[in-house]
Amino acid sequence: QVQLVESGGGLVQPGGSLRLSCAASRSIANSNYMGWYRRAPGKEREWVATITYESAPNYADSVKGRFTISRDNAKNTVYLQMNNLKPEDTAVYYCRALMGSIYYWGQGTLVTVSS
Repeated sequence: QVQLVESGGGLVQPGGSLRLSCAASRSIANSNYMGWYRRAPGKEREWVATITYESAPNYADSVKGRFTISRDNAKNTVYLQMNNLKPEDTAVYYCRALMGSIYYWGQGTLVTVSS
C-alpha cells in the first residue's frame, strides 16, 4: 500500500501562484507515471499534467505555459508549480502515481482562485 499526501492548496487571487506537493510513503524513483488531476465544482475529474521517471513532462492544453510539474526522487515528492492562476483553475487537485502495476490516488487539496 502506498499513501500519497497532497499539500499546498489554498485561496489565491487571479494571477497569483501556488505550489502543490505530493509526498509518497515510499520511493518514487522507479515510477514512470506521476501525475496531477483536478476536479472542478460540478465537473468530472480531468488530467492536468504528468511526469515520467526521466522527468519528461506533459500538460493539458488548459495549463500549458502556466503550470510546471517536477519531481524530487530523493524526497519522494512531486510538485506542481501553478502560475498566473485563473478562476477556472479552482478545483480539488489530486496526485496519482503508478507504483509497480498499481495506480494510487491521494486525497486531494483544494485550490480556490478568487478575488
